[in-house]
Amino acid sequence: MSRRRLLFLSIWSLLGFLVLIGLGTWQIERLHWKEGLIAARDAAVSAPPVPLPRSVAAAATMDFHRVEARGQFLYQHELYLNATERRSGQGGLLVLTPLRLEDGPTVFVDRGWIPPERRDPVTRAAGNPAGTVTVEGLLRLPPAGKPGWFVPANDPKQNLWFYIDLPAMARATALDRVLPFYVDAGPAPNPGGLPLGGQADTELVNNHLQYAITWYALAAALLAIYLLVLRRELVAHRRRSP
Repeated sequence: MSRRRLLFLSIWSLLGFLVLIGLGTWQIERLHWKEGLIAARDAAVSAPPVPLPRSVAAAATMDFHRVEARGQFLYQHELYLNATERRSGQGGLLVLTPLRLEDGPTVFVDRGWIPPERRDPVTRAAGNPAGTVTVEGLLRLPPAGKPGWFVPANDPKQNLWFYIDLPAMARATALDRVLPFYVDAGPAPNPGGLPLGGQADTELVNNHLQYAITWYALAAALLAIYLLVLRRELVAHRRRSP
């Protein structure tokens, strides 16, 4: 190998090594960031419930915080969100029921999962308590829009939803004073067994350490290959020398 080619190889190997080290270091930074998010999420989920806020500003920092609300369910305005049961993976629906709060506003409550054949509230009447109820669950901020290209569009006319869209849900039920967040009901069992609450996925995936190790390992492999090539060239050069 000529000196020019060896210099070219050295430069590109150095650049590749620095890029890989940089990516690994970036993943370490992401690891610390994600650990902070996980700690905050765990603290929010395990904290005692607080009263339900009444504004976007008050709720902005309360995603996944435990809250408590009192009011009456408006079962005639139930909405159904296509979903799988979190523990079994079985396909079905999440029941979103408006809760008319004691002081007037309405908040949607994700009461939990039901199988498709139990969509009709008559088939699970025992799980629909009358009168004033106390709901405990997690405050959830809705997505800013359609979550992704592959998520189907909501069908309000058929009362079939694929993602939370609170303004559209308020229009579909003709309800006013609907709060701009919803409550994901906790795992306390409902009479009759349905809906199955506690469907919120509170876990945050943290693979940044594995990613960092991968990038650092690739950097080490690149360095090892470069050193082997360099050693081979030096040995060959010595053999060619008189």
